[in-house]
Amino acid sequence: MSIELSEEKVSKNFIENLIDQDLRDGVYTKVHTRFPPEPNGYMHIGHAKAICIDFGTAKKYNGLCNLRFDDTNPTKEDIEYVESIMEDVKWLGFDWQDRLYYASSYFGKLYECAIQLINNGKAFICDLSAEDIRKYRGTLTEPGVESPFRNRSIEENLDLFERMKKGEFEDGTRVLRLKIDMSSPNINMRDPVIYRIAHTTHHTTGDEWCIYPMYDYAHPIEDAIENITHSLCSLEFEDHRPLYNWILEQLEWPTPPRQIEFARLELTNTVTSKRKLRALVEEGIVDGWDDPRMPTICGLRRKGYTPEAITNFCDLIGVAKSKSTVDVAMLEHCVREDLKPKAKRMMVVLDPLKVVITNYPEGEIEWLNVENNQDNEALGHHNVPFTREIYIERDDFMENPPKKYFRLFPGNEVRLKHAYFIKCEEVIKDDQGEVIELRCTYDAKTKSGTGFSERKVKGTLHWVSATESKQVEVRLYDHLFVESETQSEDFVINGKSLQIINNCFAEAALKEVEMGERFQFLRHGYFAVDFKETNEERIVFNRIVSLKSSYKA
Repeated sequence: MSIELSEEKVSKNFIENLIDQDLRDGVYTKVHTRFPPEPNGYMHIGHAKAICIDFGTAKKYNGLCNLRFDDTNPTKEDIEYVESIMEDVKWLGFDWQDRLYYASSYFGKLYECAIQLINNGKAFICDLSAEDIRKYRGTLTEPGVESPFRNRSIEENLDLFERMKKGEFEDGTRVLRLKIDMSSPNINMRDPVIYRIAHTTHHTTGDEWCIYPMYDYAHPIEDAIENITHSLCSLEFEDHRPLYNWILEQLEWPTPPRQIEFARLELTNTVTSKRKLRALVEEGIVDGWDDPRMPTICGLRRKGYTPEAITNFCDLIGVAKSKSTVDVAMLEHCVREDLKPKAKRMMVVLDPLKVVITNYPEGEIEWLNVENNQDNEALGHHNVPFTREIYIERDDFMENPPKKYFRLFPGNEVRLKHAYFIKCEEVIKDDQGEVIELRCTYDAKTKSGTGFSERKVKGTLHWVSATESKQVEVRLYDHLFVESETQSEDFVINGKSLQIINNCFAEAALKEVEMGERFQFLRHGYFAVDFKETNEERIVFNRIVSLKSSYKA
């Protein structure tokens, strides 16, 4: 059985071109990929690109994609990370069906392969310390030096390896290394370590093992066991490919997988190093891995990003072989474009200034029927209460405005969104001279949608009823990192990355919301209900993204 290649004239990335060639040459008759995360942290936006490539490529060829946890280092791994990764992959819209695997399930086979390599004279037990192994390895300009234990007999190596497995030796005292070439220009080929001792409980195998395989050794064998055809990985593994191929050649694996590398995602104002992100969490700089300022998938989800926006972004940036940095504005653009037709448009006042409409009847509530989204009729309508007392944004009023200021000032008239024209008649101040209230009049003939008014005004303000609104908390986010420092070791945190505003007022329709529900707040941006901080006593909204975009296609 072979796969028919599409004759459709579409632009393909370099991975797809290589796969097409393999299929034409009959190297493989199907496409089978895998996403192999290490469960040692939470996934970030860079992993989202890898997920889209691994699962997306398989889908394009009507193939399969496995989810496999490369859990070969129990000292840094936890079931918490396993669960979060599965949640993230599902949230992004991908399904591994019944193909969930763990490297730890193959520990027995990996051990057998190591025995085979020892018997073939291709692996040996080394007693050098980790520091000495590094010294013996050499540099990019100088060849390495062979270990004094390199020429142990096969029988001695088998005996020592068996005793390592039985737990007779302490951590760090012995390792199993491949016997390749200490003068190779590729340092990865200079007798790499493939097994180390670690008396550590594993999250799936418990205390069954006290020796664990290294990732570079385990990964190609895992791929081969699962009949993976194309092992897609990020560019930092390009120098590891000769070792990947060498291991499978020595084990004489029929139809081995092909490793193909692509450039990882780098974003401006974004750090994606797991080590650096973990430091932010452990040092309390952020509110956990799901802090909305974090580039983690769970952080983006809590902030209010949609899976569609992220996958659309990954499609937009494409798949490249060379390194590059993408402007984070492109990701934010994709979020806006996705939410524009989906989000209900509501009015929320972040910095309230009270307005009393003196000629409007006291105690009266007028319900205005308003479209939820003018670009999507399917979202329906909701009712907005209009009352004698309302709130407007404080910066929508100036007592002594400059020229071409079209918002509210003494004697000027503006339109209230969905409602009437009002005119500022009087300004009330406190003892310190601060404006605390405006007295206005309204024109009953200027109600929006009635067609009665022939007069025009240049300013339109959003507002909420002072008596029928809901007090809420709003959190405004900026980039967590200073752009020029994101790739350095001592990156700089943006001290203004979070602004919490407690005294905000939302229109009545927002008194009842769903966890994670997304809205557009007129003039302020897109917001989501924070499912971690919202409770029966308060509603917290996270700003997902502002309305203004700096992205240029």
